[in-house]
Amino acid sequence: MQALAFVDLETTGASATKDRITEIGIVLVDADGVREWNQLLHPQTRIPLFIEQLTGISNEMVAEAPTFAQVAGEVAELLEGRLFIAHNARFDYGFLKNEFNRIGLTFRPSVLCTVKLSRALYPQHRHHNLDSLIERYRLKAKDRHRALADAQLIHQFWTHLGENFPKETLDATVEKLVNRSSLPSHIDPLLIHDLPEGPGVYLFYGENDLPLYIGKSVNIRSRVLAHFAADHKNNKEMSLAQQLRRIDWIETAGELGALLTESKLIKQMMPVHNQRLRRKSALCAWQLQQQGEHLRPVLSWADDLDFGEQDNLYGLYHSLRDAQKALRSVADQHQLCLSVLGIEKTAAGRPCFAHQLKKCRGACVAKEAPLVHSARLMIAMNKLKLASWPYPGPIGVREGEELHVFDRWCYLGTAKHAADIHQLLAGGRPAFDRDTYLVLSKALKKADIVSLVSSSQGGRGLQA
Repeated sequence: MQALAFVDLETTGASATKDRITEIGIVLVDADGVREWNQLLHPQTRIPLFIEQLTGISNEMVAEAPTFAQVAGEVAELLEGRLFIAHNARFDYGFLKNEFNRIGLTFRPSVLCTVKLSRALYPQHRHHNLDSLIERYRLKAKDRHRALADAQLIHQFWTHLGENFPKETLDATVEKLVNRSSLPSHIDPLLIHDLPEGPGVYLFYGENDLPLYIGKSVNIRSRVLAHFAADHKNNKEMSLAQQLRRIDWIETAGELGALLTESKLIKQMMPVHNQRLRRKSALCAWQLQQQGEHLRPVLSWADDLDFGEQDNLYGLYHSLRDAQKALRSVADQHQLCLSVLGIEKTAAGRPCFAHQLKKCRGACVAKEAPLVHSARLMIAMNKLKLASWPYPGPIGVREGEELHVFDRWCYLGTAKHAADIHQLLAGGRPAFDRDTYLVLSKALKKADIVSLVSSSQGGRGLQA
């Protein structure tokens, strides 16, 4: 008979990386029979009032209790060599794994989630939380939301399964669930077989039609499973797993298509867990303009200029603050004058602050000729220079059977048929986008490019 451990925890909250365990309940089952173990723990932090009200475990109750570190050896010995069984096992396993990690111990049991087991054996039922199982199978609940009482309920459910399913069926289902990569409990386990192993974009949804997160990969299946293989180590992944109710995906011809689709969808749908690629309303860059004797950087905004056409643009920023921070960094590296650059206000004939620190060569006090300072400024800014659109008109970038269509660094869409090209070109050009520019400028170095000039003018021919 396989040795089993039915485990339940009470905690100070839902985050395995931030919150702590207040109680452990374990029901041990093996050839020698059934025995139970229960222990209150001092969480080394305050128990919030709403948690006290939910579990009945107060700060006073755990004031003299041992810490997890003090009972870790006993817990490890109890669980060693046993199948770890819990309801929504990712939660309990994640907390225990993090507690063991805090004291330098590795915790890697085989884990079985009874939520997933219930879904697999009773697919006709919609709800599989513990309260639903109690009502459906008339389990005897002694003291809900206490660790040992809930562990006893999980054991009762296991006993119920043994009485209602052939041993071979139960064993095969358990083996399948234990030996495969873990998906969150609300996701159909069979989804793992549907996830494509090619490039594309995946979308995680919660209770509504607004995505929680959008990601991309050259292997959708591998990347999706990777999110949950170690979600107990990352608070963001844990939160995502708890909210997840549905996974969708869009397959693409290759990595470029995945990058473009991800960026476009994130800006359109604004998922709460995506921050880096979310749409930002403002975009600016420096222009070098001659003002009197000096060449000076002037901040220009995308609303005022065609960023896809301009040649004299340096850097791409989402705020005045970011732009000035970047310019200060350039000035510091190249000993340029902050006063001449317009960042620092200095009275005529007075040295800038950097010159007093010997970090400016003296353009502010005529120690450096304006022409020399201007030349050094152009050299310093060159690494920030935006490439101007190097084609006479729109282009297509081949990827597999698809053609990604661009015009002046703007992504118009992806054509799968010749008719799609004319439709995309006729649809107009969207606003200049920093992320698309960065992706495309890198991709052009090795891209298979097709000129679409004739198509944009109403013709049918494509020029390779």
